[in-house]
Parts: sequence; structure tokens; C-alpha cells
Amino acid sequence: MEQVKILDKTFELYIPYEKLRSVVENMADKMNSDLDGKDPLFLCILNGSFMFAAELFKRISLVESEISFVKLASYHGDKTTGKVKQLIGLNEDIEGRTVVVLEDIVDTGITIENIMQQLEKLNPKEVKVATLLLKPDALQKEVNLDYVGLEIPNDFIVGYGLDYNGYGRNLINIYSVIND
Repeated sequence: MEQVKILDKTFELYIPYEKLRSVVENMADKMNSDLDGKDPLFLCILNGSFMFAAELFKRISLVESEISFVKLASYHGDKTTGKVKQLIGLNEDIEGRTVVVLEDIVDTGITIENIMQQLEKLNPKEVKVATLLLKPDALQKEVNLDYVGLEIPNDFIVGYGLDYNGYGRNLINIYSVIND
């Protein structure tokens, strides 16, 4: 589909699945090399990262690795609220472990800053951050990102786990809004 309508907005194809798959494969290759022997815990930030995490994790060849999920929210509609609330917490003991946070998109950096502060209190050996997408022009916080799939402009996007008021997550491609 070249265009999709979700609620009151129209979106056009922005990043096709084939490009996303290639980006994730490259990231997984780098992680397999970087994290070998570290017994990493991959921590998927829900809801938006579920497709990215699934695509990535099935390409992680490290036998000794785990995945878990934390649900955070900071958006309402197509705007960030600037506040992060933790909805579902971390159940694993991460003390002394390598943790790899999997995020769908880093725009303001507020969510990543928040999760990093929460994780550091639990004494991990190290925390790495992997994001499928980065909006450098939207950053409000200084965040350290270890793995970045693609840098994109500060446009509102949906698909591949990203949503507009809960809709559009199921789209296999990523779409950019063309009318506001």
C-alpha cells in the first residue's frame, strides 16, 4: 500500500519492510559479535518495539541470551506528553548483567533517559541501547545509543509497531503522515 488512512490522518509509504529487515539484520550481526559471551538480557520496551524486538531476537545467535518486556507510555495521539509512566515492570534480576534495551524509536530521549535511570538503580554490569529509529532533530535529552538502525526526520510515523492512538501497529511497512 502506498497510502493508508488511520482515524483522521493519511499516511504515505516511508520505509518499506525490506529496508527495515535489512537494517535489523545488520544490527543483529553487530550485536552477535559485540555481545558474545556476555549472557545479555534484551529488554523490549512495549508496545511499540514488539515487531522490532521479534525481528531482531530471531536473528540473535547467542545461545545464552534472554528477552523480557517492560511497558512504558509517553504518547497521547501524535504528541509526546513529556512524562513517562511505567505500566509493567521488570521481573528479572539484572545485577551484574549486560542489558540491551530495545526501543522502536528515540525522539525526545525522555523515555530512554527514564528507563536508564530505573535500570541503573538495579546495578547491571552495563546497559546498551538499541533503537530501530532515531529522530536527531527531536532530541531534548542527551542519550547514549549503542545501536541505531536509521536516522529519520521529525515526522509522525506509524507501522511496524508504531501507532497513532493505538492503530497502525500491524502495518508491516512504516508510513509518514501527509496531512495533520
